[in-house]
This record gives sequence, structure tokens and C-alpha cells, in this order.
Amino acid sequence: MATKKDATTQTTSGMRRCIGSATFGIEAHEAPVDDYPVQASAKDGLGRMCRLHWIAYTRALRKASMAKKAVELAPEPVVEPEAATPRNGRRAKAAPEPEAVAG
Repeated sequence: MATKKDATTQTTSGMRRCIGSATFGIEAHEAPVDDYPVQASAKDGLGRMCRLHWIAYTRALRKASMAKKAVELAPEPVVEPEAATPRNGRRAKAAPEPEAVAG
């Protein structure tokens, strides 16, 4: 298992690129290696986002998931049919428009 100490000794500059997320408005930037969480499955043992942006990213994913579920579970709005008007074969006369009063 890779540790942060092993990963930091592999980098010479001490800075690493946080990839950010265009979907959730997180800008990519350079950050110190100490700001990255340990990711054992990664080749160098560090995550791809700094800790602060990783937390913001997972929070945004959770909120998006909850909003999607809320839309799916929301009941469909009931559309009431309009009141039927009796039809007698003739069209009703249009009501005369009120005359404009010059003032």
C-alpha cells in the first residue's frame, strides 16, 4: 500500500495539478502534495484532486443525485379537464369588445 510519504518523495517540486471538475465549476490548479489524500489504487499513491476540492466535488455529486431522485419520485401533476361547454351546433356569439374611452 502506498503512503503519502512514499508519494511525496517521488515528486521533486512538491506541487501537483488538481484536475478540478468543469461539471461542478471547480477550477484546475496547482497545489502542494500534502493537500492530496492517499489513494492506494493510484499509481503514485495520491488522489487526483486536492482534499478541499474532493470534498466539494463529492458534496456536489450527492446534491445532484438527491435532486434527481426527488424529481423521479415527485408525483405527476394532476391535470383536470376543462369544464365542458354544452354544444348546440351553433357557435356562441363573441362578446362585443368594450369601446375605448378617450380621456
